[in-house]
Amino acid sequence: MTHSFALHVPDADLEPEPLAPEQIVSGTPEVTGKVVWESADGRQVRGVWQITPGVVTDTEADELFVVISGRATIEVEDGPTLTVGPGDLAVLREGDRTTWTVHETLRKAYAVTL
Repeated sequence: MTHSFALHVPDADLEPEPLAPEQIVSGTPEVTGKVVWESADGRQVRGVWQITPGVVTDTEADELFVVISGRATIEVEDGPTLTVGPGDLAVLREGDRTTWTVHETLRKAYAVTL
């Protein structure tokens, strides 16, 4: 996409992004998302991501995100525990190993640098 744009994040249509079974610690979390912009070289990605309640693990990219709705606790291995909810901005470092405990379906808008 080459033009400036606006998107109402709470109403954005998202597509399934299945988790790898080994990422699921407990529950039956489901992930959906949508990339809304990507740089020509593929290193900058902007989008919307959502996860339903459960506990999952991940290895993070260099990411800034803002929570639109929902709540989660993100435990960073050898680092802080982040509690996030609507209106919160968070920054994750590339390579951070995390455990996400999603208390209420969480939707975020994100910017990732690869």
